[in-house]
Amino acid sequence: MQKIIDAHIHLSERRDDALIRFARMNDLRYTLDELMSTMRGLGVERGLLLSPPIQGATILPNDEIITLCKRSGGKLAPVITVEPTTREVKAAIKLADENKGEVKAFKVRLGYVKAGAESPVFSALYDYAESNRLPVLFHTGDTAFSTGDLARAHPLTLDSLANKREELTIILCHFGNPWFADTAELIYKHPRVYADISGLATGGGSYAEKYSDWLAKKISEAIYFAGDAEKVIFGTDYPVTKHSDALALVKKLDVDEPDKEKILSKNAQRVFSL
Repeated sequence: MQKIIDAHIHLSERRDDALIRFARMNDLRYTLDELMSTMRGLGVERGLLLSPPIQGATILPNDEIITLCKRSGGKLAPVITVEPTTREVKAAIKLADENKGEVKAFKVRLGYVKAGAESPVFSALYDYAESNRLPVLFHTGDTAFSTGDLARAHPLTLDSLANKREELTIILCHFGNPWFADTAELIYKHPRVYADISGLATGGGSYAEKYSDWLAKKISEAIYFAGDAEKVIFGTDYPVTKHSDALALVKKLDVDEPDKEKILSKNAQRVFSL
């Protein structure tokens, strides 16, 4: 069975988790037991766990993500989500320092917070990430809620940051959907810019299959443009997208099998030191 690493998972045990509606849409229980069972059944060896949004425009506290990862028996590794305040940045760096070797990346919720990628408030975070070789994930593209700020979430907002921070490893979450061509240019242009394919397929409806075909075509074309699949990372965005749907999308990609292996595990293994 092909080795798989899921580089974008959400989970909590709170009733005010804003992603519960997606779990219900996908007929998921959205529990740690369900997630572990699914990973075992599909051969997902490791996963990166990120804070889900909590109703009221906040996030699950990062220490709860650390706890959930410890309960996973080594299957899950934490990604620390960083909100745009000096206090939160300092707290994120402190937590990462206390859990060195376990924390694999940081996450910035572009489009959901009132700050852009180049906001000075993140400078200390980027310094720490560079010196410790920890990637920073950025939400890019469509937002899960209608109040999201697409101007801040557009993938091209990361171009200037990548120009100024050549040692910073940047991951564009959700492949900048629907700006696939812009994301393709960024991963082609910048040596340390990558993109994950999480959270792209969700829900049903009469056009679900055609939409999945469209996604596969766009991602395949982006890989052709970039010249290889070295910069594309598998992720589900569980519970927004089911593992079965995310894996079906990879299967549809019109690329060579060795490139699918890179997408499913090898790229994440290298980038996140898994």
